[in-house]
Amino acid sequence: MGKLNLKNLPFTWVAVLAFALPTHAQDIHQLARAVDEHYNHLRSLQADFTEIYRGAGAERVESGTLWLKKPRKMRWEYRSPKEKLFVSDGKLVWFYLPGERQARKTQLKKLEDLRSPLAFLLGKTKLENELRGLSKVVDQAPMGTGNTLLRGVPQAMGERVSEVQLEITPSHQIVRILLTEVDGATTEFRFAGLKENMSLSDGRFEFTPPPGVETVEGELGP
Repeated sequence: MGKLNLKNLPFTWVAVLAFALPTHAQDIHQLARAVDEHYNHLRSLQADFTEIYRGAGAERVESGTLWLKKPRKMRWEYRSPKEKLFVSDGKLVWFYLPGERQARKTQLKKLEDLRSPLAFLLGKTKLENELRGLSKVVDQAPMGTGNTLLRGVPQAMGERVSEVQLEITPSHQIVRILLTEVDGATTEFRFAGLKENMSLSDGRFEFTPPPGVETVEGELGP
């Protein structure tokens, strides 16, 4: 079959083709704008999460519940395979393993943890600013039917993370985030049972070390 020559088509057909086949860039821009609109109108979010780390020939799978609240508040309660807590009040971040004699904390703005990109979901979200070269993933299938995969290079954490993939539902919810580090290791977050705009008290995002637990400032745990 020969190539389609637009010069040989009536003007009306050229117009129909131009309208019916929007450019790849337009598709991505419209989808990114829709995701931005969705998350910029959220006040809070709850989800069950699964975190999968793959690197150096090993795999680690953990799960629990996540809460997010504007502005930039996060609480990750890990339940499997062991309990641990990662919580931020929007300024400070704490990491605590129940039973340990130490709780670690740092400032959110200094955090280089792979969980931190989720904070932007409840900030003033703009995907095309957060991820350079945003494009559709066409060589992989999404987990969910009808979902779309996007990939881009993160503006923040660029020295550690080489690519971020987002899986987006037709209702513009992000249900999976895959971060690929420069050394090839990957961390994947999967989200289910999403509940939006719940009433969450600020107290859920505060942490006071239990009696006898020492506070250590600096890098957080994995």
